[in-house]
Amino acid sequence: MRVTIFGATGLLGKALMREWREDEVTGLGSRDVDIRSEEQVRAVITQHRPEWIVLAAAYADVDGCETNRNLAFDVNCDGAVNVVRAAAQARARVIFLSTDYVFDGTKNRPYEVDDPLAPQGVYGRSKAAAEVEIRKILPACCILRTSWVFGVGGKCFPDTILKLASSRKELDVVNDQHGCPTYTTDLARTIIALCRKGATGTVHATNRGDCTWFDFAAEIVATAGLETLVKPTSSDKFVRPAKRPQYSVLSTSSLQQYGIVMPTWQDALQRYLAERGTAS
Repeated sequence: MRVTIFGATGLLGKALMREWREDEVTGLGSRDVDIRSEEQVRAVITQHRPEWIVLAAAYADVDGCETNRNLAFDVNCDGAVNVVRAAAQARARVIFLSTDYVFDGTKNRPYEVDDPLAPQGVYGRSKAAAEVEIRKILPACCILRTSWVFGVGGKCFPDTILKLASSRKELDVVNDQHGCPTYTTDLARTIIALCRKGATGTVHATNRGDCTWFDFAAEIVATAGLETLVKPTSSDKFVRPAKRPQYSVLSTSSLQQYGIVMPTWQDALQRYLAERGTAS
């Protein structure tokens, strides 16, 4: 199987390149192709002739998107449309990485794939717009929503917490936002499996279990064997440019229909810490 990964130098892209061993895989970063350019996208797809495309390239700075709306939509929506349009012309199949931020966070039970989209910030709106547009172009594409992604090789929540905990005795972390941490290694393996199963439609993929950012931080510190005290606080104490959903837990029943069950986030965290220690 010939596979082309857009966004291969990002956190997830690096994991995909590490894990995808049995197929002919081409990884493209922003230096290789600017997905905002329809001509560049068409040229690389014509060159590599992929059977599957994983579209993980994105402008994912959630707060940055609030002040760079045009860039967010140029990359996350128009760029995605360029890739999917070229994929349709080349008869390639597509997995598009989307986000829990397409929901408003007002539910108190896990979001299903067919729940209405109601993004609260620019990042979520750019991804939701992309979902709508690419379905029109390639109805058989697979839209894969995930959340709270962490892994080695770049900035992520556990890495930030560990760095702060190494120099502070106490950390205040918000305890009123619920979601599902997702380890890039497990997500990469899931994406590979979905490609091999010919996945279509919308799928939610996260590690099993949910927590608050406080729960996550406390587990990170404890599992790492650090003595830093992690204290719960509320979102209004940490005002950010982009509004975060209070509850964005994703139901993985759509993933289970493909016979895929991801490990718990606690198990994933232990493996992340081991991998991080080896990489450092």
